[in-house]
Amino acid sequence: QVQLEESGGGLVQPGGSLRLSCAASGSRFPLYVMGWYRQAPGDQRELVATMIFTIGERTNYADSVKGRFTISRNSAKNTVYLQMNNLRSDDTAVYYCKLVTGGASYWGQGTQVTVSS
Repeated sequence: QVQLEESGGGLVQPGGSLRLSCAASGSRFPLYVMGWYRQAPGDQRELVATMIFTIGERTNYADSVKGRFTISRNSAKNTVYLQMNNLRSDDTAVYYCKLVTGGASYWGQGTQVTVSS
């Protein structure tokens, strides 16, 4: 059974930094894509950053986070990270990890990120 374990959310002041982690386990297939999405109250879930493992770790970012957020990977641990710098109040949301493997998509349960003074 595929499981995603997220960590690293919390409360931070504007301009601060956080690092989210997502560790995948239980897949019988190679991992294809891992990434982060977020959902603020009243909004739809939106892409933040993704990494495609089969194309030289190609990354994709939402325009709103380019230059501030960085997605990276530890392949030995099947873990992806999201380093978030210069956080703003509009980054406040529940952040979800997503994994695509074996032709199926899996979601983590989410971690809250709150940016507030």
